[in-house]
Amino acid sequence: SPLQVCQRCTRTTPFTLALFSLGTGRRIQYVISKGGSEALLQALISAARTEPPDHSILLPLLRLLARVGQRDRKFGLKVQKAEATDVILSLTRQNLGHHLNLTHCLWVLRVCASNVTAGTTLGINGAMELLFKVITPYSKRHIRTVRAAIEALAALLKSKSNSRRAVNRGYLGGLLRLYQDWHQNDISNNYIYIRRGLLLCLKHITNIQLGRETFLGSRGMEILFTSVQDCLSCKNLDPIVTTVTQILRKCYPKEPLPVVSVRSSYSFPLPGNVKTEPPCVGFEDDYESDGEEEVEKDLDKGDDYDLETDVNKLRSRPVLDRPEEELGQYEAMCLELFHNFQSEEDKSLEDRTENLPSTPSHFIPSDNSVKHPNYRWRNQSITEAGPDPGEKNFKVPLQTWTKKEKCRRDIIDEERDGIETVQNTGSCEKENPAKSHVFTLRPLPKEDAWYKKIFNPECEASTDPSSGERLETSDIVTNLLEEHQENIPFHNPHFYVARAKCIKSIPAYKDLAFPDFWGHQPLPCGKPVLERQYGVQRDKILDDVRRLIQPCDVIGRTVYDLDEPSPGTPGCLTFFSKFESGNLRKAIQVREFEYDLIMNADVNSNQHHQWFYFEVRDMKLAVPYRFNIINCEKFNSQFNYGMQLVMYSVKEALLGRPHWLRAGHDICYYKNHYRCSAAAGGGMRGKYYYTLTFSIKFPHKDDVCYLAYHYPYTYSTMMAHLDSQEQNRNPKKVYWRKQTLCQTLGGNPCPLLTITAMPESKKSDDLEQFHNRPYVFLMARVHPGESNASWVMKGTLEFLVSSDPIADLLRKCFIFKIVPMLNPDGVINGNHRCSLSGDDLNRQWLKPNSQLHPTIYHTKGLLYYLRSIGRAPLVFCDYHGHSQKKNVFLYGCSIKETLWQAGCTVDTAVITEDVGYRTLPKILDKVAPAFVMNSCSFLVEKSRESTARVVVWQEMGVLRSYTMESTYCGCSHGLYKVKLLGRMKNRKGLQLGTQELEEMGSKFCLALLILHLKSLPCSKKVMDQAALLLDLDEEITDRAQRSVMLPSGFVIKDFSVAEMPL
Repeated sequence: SPLQVCQRCTRTTPFTLALFSLGTGRRIQYVISKGGSEALLQALISAARTEPPDHSILLPLLRLLARVGQRDRKFGLKVQKAEATDVILSLTRQNLGHHLNLTHCLWVLRVCASNVTAGTTLGINGAMELLFKVITPYSKRHIRTVRAAIEALAALLKSKSNSRRAVNRGYLGGLLRLYQDWHQNDISNNYIYIRRGLLLCLKHITNIQLGRETFLGSRGMEILFTSVQDCLSCKNLDPIVTTVTQILRKCYPKEPLPVVSVRSSYSFPLPGNVKTEPPCVGFEDDYESDGEEEVEKDLDKGDDYDLETDVNKLRSRPVLDRPEEELGQYEAMCLELFHNFQSEEDKSLEDRTENLPSTPSHFIPSDNSVKHPNYRWRNQSITEAGPDPGEKNFKVPLQTWTKKEKCRRDIIDEERDGIETVQNTGSCEKENPAKSHVFTLRPLPKEDAWYKKIFNPECEASTDPSSGERLETSDIVTNLLEEHQENIPFHNPHFYVARAKCIKSIPAYKDLAFPDFWGHQPLPCGKPVLERQYGVQRDKILDDVRRLIQPCDVIGRTVYDLDEPSPGTPGCLTFFSKFESGNLRKAIQVREFEYDLIMNADVNSNQHHQWFYFEVRDMKLAVPYRFNIINCEKFNSQFNYGMQLVMYSVKEALLGRPHWLRAGHDICYYKNHYRCSAAAGGGMRGKYYYTLTFSIKFPHKDDVCYLAYHYPYTYSTMMAHLDSQEQNRNPKKVYWRKQTLCQTLGGNPCPLLTITAMPESKKSDDLEQFHNRPYVFLMARVHPGESNASWVMKGTLEFLVSSDPIADLLRKCFIFKIVPMLNPDGVINGNHRCSLSGDDLNRQWLKPNSQLHPTIYHTKGLLYYLRSIGRAPLVFCDYHGHSQKKNVFLYGCSIKETLWQAGCTVDTAVITEDVGYRTLPKILDKVAPAFVMNSCSFLVEKSRESTARVVVWQEMGVLRSYTMESTYCGCSHGLYKVKLLGRMKNRKGLQLGTQELEEMGSKFCLALLILHLKSLPCSKKVMDQAALLLDLDEEITDRAQRSVMLPSGFVIKDFSVAEMPL
């Protein structure tokens, strides 16, 4: 046997050992499993004690030990246990003058040092001093021996104690000099492995703080930066360039962010006791990843240790978190259950449907309602009051956009909704005059010739671009509105301005961002995922290092500061972000065409930096401007995998191309040298920051452009969108009710929508069918920075109120309760994740606070009410955005799948579960091009126990409780990927635009209809309509051949409901 061969190896011929050393990896693993490593070590000890040593036995034995040691993970421990470290070191010393023998000893020394404990022992016993004698001074003689010694030294230096010993003995400076010698003399690049080995030694030494400090003091940054410039043009030298880049990034002196405080520039006084700031999550600073880029991971599917394995916690537990008598207040939000459409004041069915947008004069829940539950009935009535007929088609006067004057659109919203509450803070006309201010559209581009081109000559005299006139007296705005083509569905600048002037923000916004005012029109086709340029990340990192090495060309001038506003600086870009959803805290000009940007933290917080949205102007034409957002927090981003930011050009919009476009090149995302200390961050440990860098060539000189993380969708945009939908729906078919769920912490109304089909007649059967329709509960934008969720919701809403026959059938099947924006305050104030309380609202569902989290508290209360009357929703879905995965997918909840994934034994006789939670995602996988079933997860993690999805599943007993995640980036699977491969030869797929996101919202509606047909009993009339519309008798065509449904077309005769999986 192999073991017997090992035990007799001291008596075996060299030929036999040579044959054994040629064994396969499988044979070596077998030898290890049978104790071969221990036997070989004992054989080595015995052979080394032979006088004189028999090198014909020792050399094959050392060679075999090196091979076995590479495969044996416990080899270092076995060496220590056999007390063979001294033997190996003794053999190495004895053979310093015999390079062939020495090389074999060094191979074994390297594998021994792979174990940190064994390496530390070797270091204590003088191994490093021995190795330095071998590798110094520089010489090209005995290259094989030098290489083996450098590799062994690199292995030894993985031990931090060895690294400290090397620094204390001055080896770091010697390594730098030796690296310089090899770099300068290796003109033909024949010794790349030796140069990289020396760099690995430096990399391991600089893993400790003392090593980094000594490296900086030895001018290591300058030496490596200068040397790597010669390597950038040769792809064969990538291993050297990558290692140098890692060392330089790690050793770059750490600095705090150049801001007065890492806390948000905005603060909001909270009711009750002020909460402490949550800990600032961070990592230890003593290790750097080996890779140039982090590996793309599915971060949202938690590790197995995070899975909930307590069956009692996974089971449904329908318990109330509030007194039951409080639920009565939510009856006023479900009037469709009591409406009999027989009221005498309603003259006809048409009259009644015209009045549906209004809501009864009911109490809006607030924190006061908890203390005074009876107050909710004082002014409540289920009789519908119609709006003032004169207010239906209003126009906002262009000359009177001031908050102190009457807000007509607000009257339509607030008086129609009949808000009767002690905290009536939503009415514009009741605004405190002392706080009133002028509302202004941001100034347009400053170029006389351009104005002449856009406006007619009669206006030229009154359109001095430098006049800086306010909006209410500017002829330019009048011309703008006359020029507006009004060809953007559901967008009206008048509606938007009226809504925008009524919002309540912490900065008291005075300016309107042009894209939100003018509107966005989707492009007819999407843009493919960006092909990443080779080496872009290392080039950007080296540019950052150049600032330290060559500071003379760094300007370092602050050109925009939210904390300390100052007049504009000539000769550079002009920035601005103080408008709704805007987020840019500071801009620093680094070089002529390069700027460092800092995002603002969420209100009352010191973290959550991801969302940005700002204006930039005064640019030059055809010049690549580089922007570095230097305080990102997530350790990886889709910006590393083809995602681009979005840009909106005012000049392009006024030329008839009002588009948010994917823009930017040389995009990458990497860890930088900025740190947040534990003291500054308010947590136990500090944290890293990351840089998002991108370059942009602006399309016009002196344009006004807006840059954003993703397609913006503001609160005012949503409210104006709802106004337009209400105005454009067919009231004879669409039952539409817009109410106010509650007032937010910041005093903004949170709308609640009810959408279904009008009853076909006053007959009792039709009214009974109307009242008994199952509920679907949808909501979005609990995280303000996830604007893609709002675009998906927009697609859902537009489909639901459309005249499409599928939508009409869907309305007859369900009553939709929709909260289109759960976190209005966060959206308005440019937050990424939190509300004004500084809390992530999607982690407050277990025990929401009525004062701090009113939208969550009352949404949960409404769901409690529906469950209490036996009308829990059939489907609950919370729309989100995902920053680290591609495609669109669902997260659901399953007891069995969670336990199986965690490795628990599942007794199917005890634990039963309806698998109907998988039906909807399977349908979506068939009908929605952007949706991927394989990305879905139905695991319940402990860290998600307070999210809407899990709480609604557990406490409300809703089987189909989902979070729908939409990517910020694009598609890596599915129909869009297939089509792009055929048309554009792009292997990475399509970046999702607003059209594709809206399409996803409409496809979700289609899937709900199919779910109803497959899961619930339906009348013969509904089934006949469905058969006519959905081609029940046709087979499903291949996904790659099916037409893609766009929001404007609604092409849906491309699948068979009969084939849909359960």
